[in-house]
Amino acid sequence: MFIQTENTPNPATIKFIPGVKVMPSGVAEFESNEQAQASPLAQRIFEIKGVQSVFFGHDFIAVTKTDAVEWPNIKAPILSVVMQHFSMGEPLFFEGREDGDKNDDLLDEISKQIKELIDTRVRPAVAQDGGDIVFEKFDKGIVFLKMRGACSGCPSSTITLKNGVENMLRHYVPEVLEVRQTME
Repeated sequence: MFIQTENTPNPATIKFIPGVKVMPSGVAEFESNEQAQASPLAQRIFEIKGVQSVFFGHDFIAVTKTDAVEWPNIKAPILSVVMQHFSMGEPLFFEGREDGDKNDDLLDEISKQIKELIDTRVRPAVAQDGGDIVFEKFDKGIVFLKMRGACSGCPSSTITLKNGVENMLRHYVPEVLEVRQTME
């Protein structure tokens, strides 16, 4: 098995591309060792000193490191863990994992339109950079979005939100006045 790596716009994050499907649908993000307990692969990656977060996309794994380590010190161990996991055919999640996606039926029409634009026009482009962007809510003209994976904490994420996403949403949905990033 050959695993490719790609740098992302976030210098603290690298995409690991195993050449197989990682997530059958949706995405998963682990921002702590406690959250990683849902996934054997995320657990093993978090055992490597200096890992800050792990993000599973459709066909990639984005790993963000802490400032205390340099990529040459942890890249090979991460590659080894990912290769072993997929070579052994191990499950990505322990049984009983639930998807936390919100029910679209509960959204108003403007929110559904915004979410559709985010899902079809923005998320695929953001995934190429090792991240994800998720619609949180629309309230009084303001769209709240959560950046995940490589996009979380990326220096260029604010520019992406304001110059890209906000302009596009305002063009298609006149009710949108502003886009803000939510911090959890």
